[in-house]
Amino acid sequence: MTHVALNQSQGAKFSRIYSVGAARGSLVVTNDDLAGPIDSSDEWIRQRTGVITRKRAPKDVHAIDLAESASREAISRAGILPAQIDAVIVSTISNTVQTPSLAALLAERVGANPAAAYDVSAACAGYTYGIAQADSFIRSGLAHYVLVVGAEKLSDYCLPTDRTISFLLGDGAGAAIVGPSDFPGISKTVWGSDGSKWDSIGMSNTLEEFRDGHGDIAWPTLRQEGQTVFRWAVWEMAKVAQLALDEAGITADQLAAFIPHQANMRIIDEFAKQLHLPDSVVIARDIATTGNTSAASIPLATHQLLTDHPELSGGLALEIGFGAGLVYGAQVVVLP
Repeated sequence: MTHVALNQSQGAKFSRIYSVGAARGSLVVTNDDLAGPIDSSDEWIRQRTGVITRKRAPKDVHAIDLAESASREAISRAGILPAQIDAVIVSTISNTVQTPSLAALLAERVGANPAAAYDVSAACAGYTYGIAQADSFIRSGLAHYVLVVGAEKLSDYCLPTDRTISFLLGDGAGAAIVGPSDFPGISKTVWGSDGSKWDSIGMSNTLEEFRDGHGDIAWPTLRQEGQTVFRWAVWEMAKVAQLALDEAGITADQLAAFIPHQANMRIIDEFAKQLHLPDSVVIARDIATTGNTSAASIPLATHQLLTDHPELSGGLALEIGFGAGLVYGAQVVVLP
């Protein structure tokens, strides 16, 4: 059989992150504000999680609004026009509708039409999944610039009496522009899943159960099996982080920064120990004042790190996301 020669695109040799943008909820929620319904205290929450305050959005501000603000900053900082964006990837679990995607509306709002646009449902690993896909798109020629966003309004899915996760959660969005590069700016991503622990982090019940519950079934809210998730994160994700360093061909002492998903300060501290990070590596600890924002946590933490330490620009950062699925993703990037 004679095969017709099809045209195939070829993109840039390398890709990199050009810029990041951030938007946080405008309301500062203290531990004392949340401690009563869970019969807890500021001290208990700080010791267990490292969270001092978390940022949450008012009722009339949604994930799309936070995504738009973060994206506009990222686009401006990248020095490109919105019309140059070929793809918009949004990781979110808090879109207000099942369909259409938040990404399609975001592309319209920021002026990126007719960019390809779709949502990723990978919870706390979603931003690293988006960066992996953007890297692939640019090097294959499928896109020249990609807008990658993690956007969450998790306060819509908090049960005030829940002691497993609700007091951790915040609202925010982080955005990045990924584009072509003349040097390697994003390493091979190490990613995967473990569906055997599918029920470890998730919703209290389904939308179908809520619909048919006749008032007896509550609105679905987030909950987790804390010890199961903690053990998995501490022992298994440290291995993934190390594998990402190996795939990038670097050692921990070559890092400028470590930017893990802001799940829990104790997990972050344990990561640092297991990876034998030297004191020269700056560790993102945005969870203390922002809370756990799921898909938004890594880009938000990156933005804060670069604001506090502009000298880190151009250095190497190891980022790792992990969460509901259970899913995970890690890569080394050059900081914009």
